Amino acid sequence: MERTHIAFFGRRNAGKSSLVNRFTSQELSIVSDVLGTTTDPVRKTMELLPLGPVVIIDTPGIDDDGVLGDKRIERSIRIIDETDIAVLVVDGSIGIGDDESHLIDVFKSRNIPYIIVVNKSDMELAGIAETMPEGSLFVSALTGDGIEELKERVAVIIRKRKVRPLVSDLVSEGDMVILVVPIDKSAPKDRLILPQQMVIRDLLGKGAIPVVTKDTELILALDKVKDPVLVITDSQAFGKVSKIVPESISLTSFSILMARFKGTLDQALEGAYTLDKLPDGARILISEGCTHHRQCEDIGTVKLPGWIRDYTGKDFEFSFTSGLEFPKDLSSYDLIIHCGACMLGESEVRSRYEHASSQGIPMTNYGIAIAHMKGILDRSVAVLKNR
Repeated sequence: MERTHIAFFGRRNAGKSSLVNRFTSQELSIVSDVLGTTTDPVRKTMELLPLGPVVIIDTPGIDDDGVLGDKRIERSIRIIDETDIAVLVVDGSIGIGDDESHLIDVFKSRNIPYIIVVNKSDMELAGIAETMPEGSLFVSALTGDGIEELKERVAVIIRKRKVRPLVSDLVSEGDMVILVVPIDKSAPKDRLILPQQMVIRDLLGKGAIPVVTKDTELILALDKVKDPVLVITDSQAFGKVSKIVPESISLTSFSILMARFKGTLDQALEGAYTLDKLPDGARILISEGCTHHRQCEDIGTVKLPGWIRDYTGKDFEFSFTSGLEFPKDLSSYDLIIHCGACMLGESEVRSRYEHASSQGIPMTNYGIAIAHMKGILDRSVAVLKNR
């Protein structure tokens, strides 16, 4: 399930952390009168009724000072990349200044929905109301006044957000769908990875019938499952699976579905063809959205570089990043290959692709790159063409 990222921004001691605690009904953030108590972004993944699955982010003050302060501000600004809804907390005893105005301009330029919240409404706010933009919401983190209305405004924005389908629009009720899930040393112990879980849930919601099998049992599954309309495979098994699944059955991968779901499919498709044009010695950045213990057969650092060398017959210089680490300056790279980004929100993923595009660097993802190298990219996206 895609979680809406709701980030709280504002100056030091504007009451961001107190407001976050009120908003979540939890002691999520440490609260103090000391300036700069929040030194790093604080994230909380939760089910917030009636909003659904969300990630709440409390950020350091945007007016911090000193060398450390500059770094804290940089981290706060970095959070904008992953923000779906911004809550700008204004100190009601001070009002809007240059810092807040700058953030509002950034939100507008990035098309990020935002709510201006004037905190400390329990205090005497002489003349502040007249200076605030229309639609500003007055609240009190101390008394709780206005918190329910804030939740309602956030809920309205969430309801208006356009959520792309993952797989449910590709099938009908009662359709049989085979999911190929290899279990090897790099597979997480005793669990399915998030894209696999998401696809299963989406299929069940549509009334389709998912059948999960390992690649080693795929032939048996195809023999036993009557008329499957679609096979979805883990990218690592793309080559093997494509040889087994008849051309009459649609085939795609979890990574390709995730690219469409995140809104990056077209750019990722274009980026994959760059592999055919890279000169010997080109620099390739391979980036993963999550952090995990790397196995000896890790797809990002071992398998993918090997497949690329075999496919091109050339030697390249590979660099690797993971988690929230993603370079600002991408100019030294000739191609970026990203994971399916299941652990990143849509805003974060699109930000990375836009960041690459603005610097003229092609970008694709694991599954699309692998499908291209295996010669089955057209087949793998054919099921999506008319959707």
